[in-house]
Amino acid sequence: MPFSKDTSAGYLANHMARLFANGLARRIAPLGLAPAQFMTLLELWAEDGLTQAALVERLDVEQATMANTLARMQRDGLIERRAHETDRRARCIFLTDKARRIEAPAIAAAEAQNAAALAGLSAEEQADLIGLMRQVVATMRREG
Repeated sequence: MPFSKDTSAGYLANHMARLFANGLARRIAPLGLAPAQFMTLLELWAEDGLTQAALVERLDVEQATMANTLARMQRDGLIERRAHETDRRARCIFLTDKARRIEAPAIAAAEAQNAAALAGLSAEEQADLIGLMRQVVATMRREG
């Protein structure tokens, strides 16, 4: 199969990711969120009190990108930073009540985006796609 944008996994994954992000952005904008903030909140809703370094690792983003996202989230009243209990250099990121209140509507918005995007696939095809995407992500993380 000759290489083209229609046969390139990277091109298609990037295009799909942009479309997902744009759809999610539209759905979470009424909550005052951007996609990068939502990704960060997903990690903190699962485990509050992570360090910035842990968030960088879990989300596969640059340190500067995470610092900017967290600064906006703090400005918007979604997080607060507290001293780490054992590492004086580290700060832990904790959710505010405001962030906890928007968890359910934000998750619902993401579920709606996923449902809309995958509506053309059967349940089995959706499961296959998600499984394959997980495999690719795991492979790329190992390859660095």
